[in-house]
Amino acid sequence: MNLKSLKIFCDIVSRRSFSKAAAENGISQSAASQVVGQLESHLGVRLIERSKRPLSPTREGQVFYDGSRKLIAAYDSLEDQVRTLHDDVAGRVRVAAIYSVGLHHMSRYVQEFMSRHPKANVRLEYLHPDRVLESVEQGQADIGIVSYPRSTRTVEAQPWRDEPIVLVCAPGNAFAGRVQASLGELHNQRMVGFDADLVIRHEIDRALAAAGAEPSVVMEFDNIETIKRAVEIDAGIALLPEPTIGRELAAGTLAMVRLVGDELVRPLGIIHARGKSLAPTAQRFVELLQGHAHDVDPGLTAPTTPPESSPALIDRF
Repeated sequence: MNLKSLKIFCDIVSRRSFSKAAAENGISQSAASQVVGQLESHLGVRLIERSKRPLSPTREGQVFYDGSRKLIAAYDSLEDQVRTLHDDVAGRVRVAAIYSVGLHHMSRYVQEFMSRHPKANVRLEYLHPDRVLESVEQGQADIGIVSYPRSTRTVEAQPWRDEPIVLVCAPGNAFAGRVQASLGELHNQRMVGFDADLVIRHEIDRALAAAGAEPSVVMEFDNIETIKRAVEIDAGIALLPEPTIGRELAAGTLAMVRLVGDELVRPLGIIHARGKSLAPTAQRFVELLQGHAHDVDPGLTAPTTPPESSPALIDRF
């Protein structure tokens, strides 16, 4: 038994899949299955309930999973501390970010961090908001970047930055060309909105109600990218975080109007597992992010359109 085997087992349980865990660790699905078989043989108990889909641990498997995660986290922390002696940052940090943050912020911060600390290892993964939280809870990520952050019994949250929410419309819309508008002017306007169960929708609805406006929501989506596409064809206006529309402003496919009289922002925050101190490298990365908390997003000051060969990525809220 070794740490690699424990990590593979933990990945199988957290991913609920032999194939996904195998891909994560660069081995075949058969090899991943053999690892679990060897652990079960060594312990004399069944760890994985294979007859259910998705896979789930047995009672013994859950206990072994919880303990193995702690062992792996302790070793990773120890390794990081040793590597960062004499202020030489050479450890690893695993970052999980929601798509709309990752696409517009995180890549340049990773590049800056690696430039400062070339011996460090940063793994950046873009995930759905629920998966960001899950990844931090299960120890797959050291820190998570989320919107509307809040502390829970499993994670601690700290504020990072606020993104202004602006009115977005098609270039041919009546609002296009205006410098500013108030929320009250959106009464009865056709609007493309977020799904009703999302936090950002609740906050936008609350602000509109306070301004005495009730737009006509003609479409609802769970991600920013699809909302932008609907607004581009002038299906309606939308209220979106300003940094998420840099590419479209540069390409001229969307127009932006700032809101006046009402402060409406999307707060972003950094989360990490409660009761677990961040390793030195992860702490250094958080400090770098906090140092850029008031930056103007480069996508708005000098935006570029990605090449046509770039993969399409969904800007989930």
